[in-house]
Amino acid sequence: MNNALNLIGRILLAALFLPAGLSKLSGFEGTVGYITSVGLPLASVAAAAAIAVEILGSIALIVGFQTRIAAAVLAVFTVVASVFFHAFWVAAPEQAFVQQLMFFKNMGVIGGLLVLASSGAGAWSIDAKKAAQ
Repeated sequence: MNNALNLIGRILLAALFLPAGLSKLSGFEGTVGYITSVGLPLASVAAAAAIAVEILGSIALIVGFQTRIAAAVLAVFTVVASVFFHAFWVAAPEQAFVQQLMFFKNMGVIGGLLVLASSGAGAWSIDAKKAAQ
């Protein structure tokens, strides 16, 4: 049962990041504009990096390849994204509650990613197949 739950957990975590990465890819200019709007430098580079992290990290989680690294990278990415894009402490009063919800939802996701980074992908993964060789 643990391996099945681990796989389901990996897929569900990836379900947050993969559609977001694909959306950023198809709407690249909008993503660059959004990044620029919060004052981050090198918005095009940041957008490309976000796309790579979200898409490649999601695929790595799903198949269980370098899972600990992928989960750690996604966790760091999510911390940075949360601080810059869900800064409820500086949001307008009418947006603060929603931004706070998004921020703390992301903290929960980070928690799941850190558990995955510490425990690994389980037996149903490329990592386990490589370890068995």
